[in-house]
Amino acid sequence: MKEIEENLWKLQDKKYREFHRKLIPNVDPETIIGVRTPALRTYAKQLLKKAANDPEVSGMLGEFLWELPHKYYEENNLHGMLLEGMPNFDACAWALDEFLPYVDNWATCDLLRPKALVMKPCEFRAKILGWMCSDHPYTVRFGIEMLMTYFLDDWFQEDYLNWVAQIRSEEYYVNMMIAWFFATALAKHYEAALPYIENHSLAVWTHNKTIQKAVESYRITPEQKTYLKTLKIKIPKSRKL
Repeated sequence: MKEIEENLWKLQDKKYREFHRKLIPNVDPETIIGVRTPALRTYAKQLLKKAANDPEVSGMLGEFLWELPHKYYEENNLHGMLLEGMPNFDACAWALDEFLPYVDNWATCDLLRPKALVMKPCEFRAKILGWMCSDHPYTVRFGIEMLMTYFLDDWFQEDYLNWVAQIRSEEYYVNMMIAWFFATALAKHYEAALPYIENHSLAVWTHNKTIQKAVESYRITPEQKTYLKTLKIKIPKSRKL
């Protein structure tokens, strides 16, 4: 949408653009406008507020959400933020399924926190399982992150650990999320998660990265960190993931 694109350029911070380009090297630098996340979230909230009372703005946002793929990185991020404001589970889940195949970087993937999904935990869990079975790496990453964010506390079940442990990928950003998931699981459910490390249930690189992230966590006790370090696997320099 021309109006949205013009407003994004008005929010541009050129120094931030140069800095942020280095954080997402797999994204074409020419597609990065350089809008800081707080400014983008403020703009998303303004659009949602206007859309609630103005049919014209509501229609514009509807068209924007249908216009996939977007040209600019910030358009994708704005898209995700608008999905976060959707109040209906079914509509939000459908819109996510339409959007996720176009997510092409970790930053866009990780900003997504669709609040409507927590309204139906069982259905949400089923969606997560489907996302983790996707062939698209950032859809898989998103599914793992949703499981980590929402299902490692009151809704935790030990089966979730096995769901993630079974994932095998050559994608760096998928394996990093698996490591992040298990490091978080060790912090919150140490006894349940530890056997997956002791039994080498993860790919070697992911196994070691999990230990590294767990050792860096303030939520893991010194004694636990000492033991986890003994479980690290030595990898020959020539060995890949």
